[in-house]
Amino acid sequence: MSSATPILSSSKPVAVATGLDAGMAVLPAEHPLQMPEQSLREGKLKVRRQETAPPNIGLRRLYVFGTTAVMTAVATGMMARVLANGGINVLEGCLLVLFVALFAWIALSFVGSLAGLQALLRGRRKLGIYPDTPLPVLETRTALLMPTYNEDPRRMMAGLQAIYESVAATGQLDRFDFFVLSDTTRDDIGRAEEQVFLRLVEETGGAERLFYRRRASNVGRKAGNIADWVRRFGGAYPQMLILDADSLMTGDVIVRLTSAMEKHPSVGLIQSLPAVVNGRTAFARMQQFGGRVYGPVMAYGVAWWHGAESNYWGHNAVIRTQAFAEQAGLPELPGRKPFGGHVLSHDFVEAALMRRGGWAAHMVPYLQGSYEEGPPTLTDMLIRDRRWCQGNLQHSKVVATPGLHWISRVHMMIGIGHYFTAPMWAMLMLIGIAIPLIHGGIDLVEELHLKVSPAQYWRGLDQQGVVWVFAVTMAVLLAPKMMGYMAMLTARSERIGCGGALRALVSVLLETLLAALMAPVVMYVQSRGVSEVLAGKDSGWDAQQRDDGTVSFGTLLRSYGGLSVFGLVMGAMAYAVSPPLAAWMAPVVIGMALAVPVVAWTSSRRAGDWLRRHQLLAIPEESHPPRVLVRAAELRAAAMRESVQQ
Repeated sequence: MSSATPILSSSKPVAVATGLDAGMAVLPAEHPLQMPEQSLREGKLKVRRQETAPPNIGLRRLYVFGTTAVMTAVATGMMARVLANGGINVLEGCLLVLFVALFAWIALSFVGSLAGLQALLRGRRKLGIYPDTPLPVLETRTALLMPTYNEDPRRMMAGLQAIYESVAATGQLDRFDFFVLSDTTRDDIGRAEEQVFLRLVEETGGAERLFYRRRASNVGRKAGNIADWVRRFGGAYPQMLILDADSLMTGDVIVRLTSAMEKHPSVGLIQSLPAVVNGRTAFARMQQFGGRVYGPVMAYGVAWWHGAESNYWGHNAVIRTQAFAEQAGLPELPGRKPFGGHVLSHDFVEAALMRRGGWAAHMVPYLQGSYEEGPPTLTDMLIRDRRWCQGNLQHSKVVATPGLHWISRVHMMIGIGHYFTAPMWAMLMLIGIAIPLIHGGIDLVEELHLKVSPAQYWRGLDQQGVVWVFAVTMAVLLAPKMMGYMAMLTARSERIGCGGALRALVSVLLETLLAALMAPVVMYVQSRGVSEVLAGKDSGWDAQQRDDGTVSFGTLLRSYGGLSVFGLVMGAMAYAVSPPLAAWMAPVVIGMALAVPVVAWTSSRRAGDWLRRHQLLAIPEESHPPRVLVRAAELRAAAMRESVQQ
């Protein structure tokens, strides 16, 4: 029982405002539910095959991993033949090992996207959820939980009010209660939360179903926040739907997800696919366009082969409260931070433990009406990514937990591998330059000049083989984007919402170009993040930036100036040695050298507004926004006007 909030025995909400130490509560009567900590040292998989799993799930997984293995073997043979001319030395052996790992990584994405494309075109549905049918009638009560940590309360509560009104429009509001679970540590934000919440209750008349609780001690961070609610109130609600502070969901989606949970008693978790919306800056528009065009194919793919062992992304998902309480109590990891302590990427682990305990987990990517907001700038994304890096690398202490389903282990290994690909790509490029330097040599007697350029060296080994290796690698790398584009063309509303076929194609090319320019920056920062975690540096816990994309020039220089200078110096040195060497290094050097202007432009709202006027990087929610997005924007705008007047 948390000491942050007094125990309330009344069946009706009671308001108590007593300051930070005692907390503030507007809460119903407690219905405790035990949530024991789970062991990561022992355990057993209770159900090997879920009844909601597709009948051919084994063949699906054989296709995905088998095809990935075959593609990787073929590409490895092609690369080995290129390197084998004259024998493979140690450096070339290292290059081959890196190539195998990285090609397998992109091949898995390619194969999964190919599976997703066919699933999307065939209109596959899971758990009897059909978006265009009449709404089902719910039989049980569900709690919507919105954890928050030092967020703008006016913005957050406006979103919650829009969700509340959307649920009310379904005619089934009496089946839902809404909880704001605050972990806010700043007094000024905490007081504002209390004021804005009480106004929300007054405006909606929702005193019997809108509740607020603020913890004085945010032990366990978000996972601890939700666990505290489960232990105190979870017994009253068969389901809980987890939201983030920037989440928006339509009442239609919420009712359908809840109904699917009611009808499938062996299912513990159903994850929706949130679409990224409300992007103002060029970078945010990149993220939401990529998520809308490429995301569905990838999501359909993973849902196709995950089956009943899907992953959990921490929000916009409905969870069976009993399953979560029984299986998802997280212990602290042994050792010191950053690998020890509270589990940061808790959602992966919670899904894995629930599946170990016998509960199915599914993803339903086709159910539109689930939304979130992305970071407005590359800087904000990299700050968030650093925390995710630490959380995913923490999974190295969890992945071997006894009893986990092997697909749950795959989820964690993919999460870990994601952050090691950045330093691996960097090493691959450096070794690719070092090998020609060693073989060709540099004439230091007459002048600083490379005798053989990297391009000449690799073509000299096996010109046709080198061309094929490069072409196949780039095709496998870029194909998922083109699959997403083709899938978007098949749906008229999606095609029109993305600006039409031609503008959408221009947007794909623009997004690819900008992503390529930013790739060296991301590679450097992610590589640094991995090294910091391995060196024992903790990421901390900060509130996320939501909608302010302004970045000062001084901040840009401090963050990226050194990288830009480094890129310019490296390019100049490469050109002095050999212009062909500079051309070989150009993709990386240009991205580094242009880091400051590229980040500045993509962080600009003016650039984002220009793109919007020309319908570039567009998504359907801009031209035909659903009611929940319109209402949230209206409420947020009204709150901003009021704050300015005050």
